[in-house]
Amino acid sequence: SNNVKYGSPGEMSALSELAINGGPKVRVDSWPERGQLGIEEKEAVNAVFDESIATGRPFDYDGPVEEAFCEEFAEFMGGGYVDAVSSGTSAIYVALKALDIQPFTEVIVGALTDSGGMMPVPLLNCIPVIADTAPGRFTPGPEEISAVISPLTSAIIVPHIAGDPADMDGIARVASQHGIPVIEDCAQAHGARLNGKLVGTFGDIAAISTMSGKHMNTGGQGGVVYTKSENLFEASRRASDRGKPFYMEDGSTNQVASFNFNLNDLAAAIGRVQLRKLGGVVARRRDFINKLTEGFHDNDLQAISIAPSVPGGESSYWWWPLKVNTERLTCDVATFSEALLAEGIPANTIGWNLMPHKMEWFKSRRVFGSSGYPWSSPQYEGDPDQQFPCPNATSAVAGHIQLTVNESWGDPEIVDILTAFKKVENAYLKQR
Repeated sequence: SNNVKYGSPGEMSALSELAINGGPKVRVDSWPERGQLGIEEKEAVNAVFDESIATGRPFDYDGPVEEAFCEEFAEFMGGGYVDAVSSGTSAIYVALKALDIQPFTEVIVGALTDSGGMMPVPLLNCIPVIADTAPGRFTPGPEEISAVISPLTSAIIVPHIAGDPADMDGIARVASQHGIPVIEDCAQAHGARLNGKLVGTFGDIAAISTMSGKHMNTGGQGGVVYTKSENLFEASRRASDRGKPFYMEDGSTNQVASFNFNLNDLAAAIGRVQLRKLGGVVARRRDFINKLTEGFHDNDLQAISIAPSVPGGESSYWWWPLKVNTERLTCDVATFSEALLAEGIPANTIGWNLMPHKMEWFKSRRVFGSSGYPWSSPQYEGDPDQQFPCPNATSAVAGHIQLTVNESWGDPEIVDILTAFKKVENAYLKQR
């Protein structure tokens, strides 16, 4: 019962029934795998091989299949241009390179992101400046970005974490007032929308990952650079293929030093099929979360709170952050998570893997050997010792758990999740 005093026989019984304390676990079955890849992808790949075998020529990059994938992805985004690249990290690098940002300027990055969403900045000899998240969120807001804009700011990278859109209307207004270009990092937010518009369509250019774990994939790795600007698209094509003189006058040579970040026809063949499935994947994830949300409300769960998206936001739920209301519990966030994990529920603490600026490479500035570059360069006119405490991001990480979800889960998984959350809450809930 929720009305027993802590330590009473009823509550002690609830504690002893927890799987973490030796009781029976709620979820004994394995969780359904996503099953993203099917016979359709296999047939698409076989068609690429069949063409290669028939002609005697190997499949290539920048081939007809990759070109079709790029056109179809641009159409999915509502028009514009797409350059398919080798990873989401590559997409960030290419987007920065396409903007032609100058070395030893500052690039604002959200505090919570994947390492690949930040590392390209110092690799281009620019200084990452960290914007805190909005209160209670995993994405930066316009106020937090405004707070770190300086005369040295050359670009803003806005990550849409966990599939939840950032306040792009507000951020775009701030960026426009200062004349600063915006890169949207949509690596976790395929199909997410804000006021009906897809994320990735608000900024100047967007980077999207298509690695195996995302809403859609191009095989093991891959990425996409998207923009509505023809000039930025042409610059990204040069930046993603060693500066080749795409769209330049005949006789031009390579225009800029860069890497080979090309995708290829085989990966693109998978991507074309996956793109057709993307809408259904996102819809099923939303449906699952909507049902689970209703279940949490119907069961009057007190232990967790569900943070709403920004007004007009529709998450695509790469994972689901849930705030643990420790003021109502006799345990901390880690114990609550451990108890759920013991019940067989994939509800992990978030940890610090989402905060690259707290990692060893950032703190010790291990980018170019032991030089400390770009921070240590005499050409950097900012404060190389600037600190980024980011209290909102720190609080969000410490106060939430992340529930793994996917589009293949249904009612049996909802029942087990609700049962486990209620069981764990009953054991740790303070007297009301």
